[in-house]
Amino acid sequence: MHDLGIAGRKAIVCGSSRGLGRACAVSLAKAGVHVWINGRNPDRLRTATAEMAKDTDSRIASVAADVTTPEGQRALLAACPQPDILITNAAGPPFKNFRALDRESLFEGLGMNMVAPIELIQRVIDGMVDRRFGRIVNITSISVRMPISGLDLSSGARAGLTAFIAGVAREVAYADVTINNLQPGYFDTDRYRAGINAWAESQNLAPAEVARERAQQVPAKRIGRPEELGDACAFLCSRNAGYITGQSLLLDGGLFPSAF
Repeated sequence: MHDLGIAGRKAIVCGSSRGLGRACAVSLAKAGVHVWINGRNPDRLRTATAEMAKDTDSRIASVAADVTTPEGQRALLAACPQPDILITNAAGPPFKNFRALDRESLFEGLGMNMVAPIELIQRVIDGMVDRRFGRIVNITSISVRMPISGLDLSSGARAGLTAFIAGVAREVAYADVTINNLQPGYFDTDRYRAGINAWAESQNLAPAEVARERAQQVPAKRIGRPEELGDACAFLCSRNAGYITGQSLLLDGGLFPSAF
């Protein structure tokens, strides 16, 4: 990878024992960043830490914690008190028809995909401003722009986060602190495959058939590779990306049809 000017920086990457979070952690580690990965499953996290340390030349540490809770956030910040980079990421609510969402589920979804990222940003942003460098990237979803049936709660919560940080990003830009969003389309992750299976079951179709049809919907005619998103994340965290803030980068192979 081209030198991104962030070797030696410290990064917290939430939800990074697998999927898109892990891809972001790997790309940052390859850029020489010291990475603290996070997940709720200690065994999976230990395996991911060992594999990432083997595949990169950077230092990898891990914190098993649920960052949607205050206790989990404190544990993460105790391990890495002064991060230069924060990647917020959390699995969204399960695929479910909006009619089946009760009040508890609604608040839980908001907590995962809007409230927790905001709380983490609150905890780290002043230190970034004081040190005159910071990069925050929120992994949201294409569903913020393009509704996906069954992901209504996830879409709403992530749209709320996007709107919330739009003003915050402008407030801290003078200190070389940026906040941006990555909006992934279809990427080959466990969550994507779970969604394929859930839709296939609801429509009485074979998962392989649904997967083929889904790929054909994308102008690129394929599903994205997680490392493609990881490298985009690393770029937004780079020294030379300091003039990009308050933006949402759509990575979807052309799926969302828009000129702007």
